[in-house]
Amino acid sequence: MNSNNETCKNCSERFSRSYKFCPYCGQQAKDELTVGVLFYNTISNYFSFDARFFKSFGPLVFKPGFIARKFVEGKRLLYLHPAQMYLFVAVIFFFLFSFIQREQVRSLDSQLEKTFNSKNLDTLLRSSNVKENKQVLNLDDRSMALDSLIISGASDATLCEYLGMSQDAGFFERRLFLQYLKFHKTKKGGSVLQTFYDTIPVAMFFLLPIFALILKALYLRHGVYAHHLVFSFYYFSFIFIVFSVILGVNFIWNIPDWIDSMIMLSVFVYLIIALKKFYNQTWFKSVLKASVSSLLFLLVVAPITAFVLILFAFMFY
Repeated sequence: MNSNNETCKNCSERFSRSYKFCPYCGQQAKDELTVGVLFYNTISNYFSFDARFFKSFGPLVFKPGFIARKFVEGKRLLYLHPAQMYLFVAVIFFFLFSFIQREQVRSLDSQLEKTFNSKNLDTLLRSSNVKENKQVLNLDDRSMALDSLIISGASDATLCEYLGMSQDAGFFERRLFLQYLKFHKTKKGGSVLQTFYDTIPVAMFFLLPIFALILKALYLRHGVYAHHLVFSFYYFSFIFIVFSVILGVNFIWNIPDWIDSMIMLSVFVYLIIALKKFYNQTWFKSVLKASVSSLLFLLVVAPITAFVLILFAFMFY
């Protein structure tokens, strides 16, 4: 047996010891499994946290549209893939945002609990003066009657019928009444808010292609849809980087609102420059199309998406 040969632990093929990687499967020749290697491989495999990330980060932040342009032109191994870049920075952002989520959920539950307790106390005080507060008393009586039915052990069907659900209610109407009943019983809105937050990462995978579709409509003669998608991945990656910086800084020091506003404005300025560099059009057209795409996205797509997410969160929390 030739002592100058090495046997790959992955594919069992033999090769020269001078090779650092197996020429058959690509695994590192002497890859001792340590904690460092384990976590590096995990990050590298799933997030491509390697030299390409560091080569991509600077140009992505300080040279708008540059990486997207190079990627479309064919330089796809030098810089991090747009989808991988987006995934990596999105994970960081939502990790930081999770701390704010928990605080907001607890705060909402606390506020609702105080509101309901205050309302119950107010109901007792108002009930001592029926003549002056007939309308309020009627509304409170209905709520108290519902609570009485719940305490008496009435079925959900009876409670929903009392609330006004029709006899031939379909799935949507029935679900809506049941969720309202659930909310009334628990007196907690934090679960709804948490479900809303949990759906945002999923929604972003639909919003990003929609933004690319808007760009495709504005730049009909500038490449196929995939080119606009590449631009959108890198642009949204920059947005998540900016948001992550804002969250990270505010964890340490509560910066003034006007600084936050200026940082947010940089996202729009970045878009103008990126469009100019990527599509190679005049500054006037770049400003105009940046404004149109932003307005369409923020005033049409985002509100519709928010409404759908809120409805989904209430229906399935």
